[in-house]
Amino acid sequence: MNLLRASRAVCQVITAPKEGPTLYDLCDPLLLQSTAANAHLCRLYRKALANPPLRLLLGHAGLPQLHDEARFAALRNAIVAARDHDSPDWIEIGRPLAPLLDEIPHRHPKPGPLSAAARGVSRNEVDGIIRACAKHLIAAFAKHGFIPGYAAFKLIGDPDFRGRELLAALRGLNARAYKNSTLLFNLARVFIANAPAAALINPPWAGIAEPLWEPLQIRHRSAYYDAFYAEALMDFRATGLATPEEDKAAYHTIEQLIDFSLRVSREQVRSPGDGRPFNVITALVPAQARLSRFFTNIKSDLGFDGYLPDCDTTSCVFSAAAQFGSRDAILDQPMVDFYAAQQVGSGSANSVVTVPLNDTIDYDGGIVTWIDNLAGERPFGNDLDPTLNLDMLEACFRNFARWQIAASPRRIEAIRRNILFQRRLAETGAFAEPRSHIYYLPELYCAYFGRCYAARQALPPAARGLIDPDDSFGLIRGYVLAFVVDELIVAEMNPFDAALALLALTKLEAEPQTLTAPLACIARQFGEGRRGAPYKAYEWNKMKTPTRILVGGPEVTSAFVLSALAHARRFLNS
Repeated sequence: MNLLRASRAVCQVITAPKEGPTLYDLCDPLLLQSTAANAHLCRLYRKALANPPLRLLLGHAGLPQLHDEARFAALRNAIVAARDHDSPDWIEIGRPLAPLLDEIPHRHPKPGPLSAAARGVSRNEVDGIIRACAKHLIAAFAKHGFIPGYAAFKLIGDPDFRGRELLAALRGLNARAYKNSTLLFNLARVFIANAPAAALINPPWAGIAEPLWEPLQIRHRSAYYDAFYAEALMDFRATGLATPEEDKAAYHTIEQLIDFSLRVSREQVRSPGDGRPFNVITALVPAQARLSRFFTNIKSDLGFDGYLPDCDTTSCVFSAAAQFGSRDAILDQPMVDFYAAQQVGSGSANSVVTVPLNDTIDYDGGIVTWIDNLAGERPFGNDLDPTLNLDMLEACFRNFARWQIAASPRRIEAIRRNILFQRRLAETGAFAEPRSHIYYLPELYCAYFGRCYAARQALPPAARGLIDPDDSFGLIRGYVLAFVVDELIVAEMNPFDAALALLALTKLEAEPQTLTAPLACIARQFGEGRRGAPYKAYEWNKMKTPTRILVGGPEVTSAFVLSALAHARRFLNS
């Protein structure tokens, strides 16, 4: 947001008339004190919503609907129940809030057409950007001892999270603190959405992937990020552009990232199918998450006190480690068996989607996200995301021989069913709908499908025929390419959008001329970052509960741009 627009928005916030009861009229009498049985709700309200900066923004943000005394009383009673009852009825608590969520605007970004013809990008320019992005990643590791990612809370919420989704979340989430934060953040949304403060809290942006607003970024480390940073640096080494010193530094960084992911982030669990022990990967290791002090102090209040392993982090780490040539025995585990036990329709009692925010898609054959730890904890309930399932397929393809998949009818069947899950998404067009996804945007699904497709293509023809006898991957490829070519690259893009488009186009072997627009965007925006970063931070993935939380970082953008350009360079030279 530019200074003039921000100034205008601030003036509107300060001078706006109060058109109804505000968030603070409703909640201050109920939650400012912490003597209630559920003191957490009061503490969270004071820290997250009643702090002075937000109070200044929302102090005049009245809600006309709450002039209706019955609606005001119903909300008040719901908050009291959440505050005071030991085992409240969360559906009844969410019921008066749900219609208010449905009444606010829900809009996904709709980028306009490209403003000008894309210019050509020289080979030297591409090579220079690759080197700059690699230098950024290597320097970040040298400075911090890890390569950070960042999270940013968006109080405006997610466009796909409405009243129905609120009730589903309150029903399916397990941890009381997480239910509390989901309730409060969505209550705040209805006051923000139609208020002048919305222009400050949710300014417009270019492209599809949303920029992370820098003042509220929360730095942390995750094995999931480490896997992708490692892959990007492997792509850099494969280009042959690194000097001997850069190659040595890149190798050392990759080695350390893989070691952290496989050794420090591993956790033992039991398969929900037969109870066999498996070592899996936890995205955030509490003692090593390297959280910024701000988040460390409030994470439990926001509902993030416990971290669990997940299928996606495990898949991405195993894939990166396999590409690096790791010989760690953890990679010898037939994780395909574990995924099969997490597969919807497998008969496992634990393969249940308890938070069905995207139940417009058919879950059959899909694999749920979260893995119960040995204590049986699952604070976030469980969900199912199509893009995460691509990562699990990709790990199976890369470890096809190691996990002896061809020798096991059960393993073959599990993979076939997951491929059919992906095929239905393509045939129905659901993959291109934001509502079909929990953690990602459709454009990222396209890039990850390209990554998965390339791993599948690397298998021997006999193996491809065994797991995909109907060539579903060929069919999906057609749908994904059509979306990228006809919708994504003909519209305004930011560098992260362009990198994802480029990854999809190169991995899926599109026509070379389709690379022109994303290459031009990446070259045009080079240098937009601050403090020496080549690019800004954009939305890589997100959470929809307790509110819209974006994850990304300038290093993330560098990693994806590096990989995209490295693959484009090889593709154009082939």
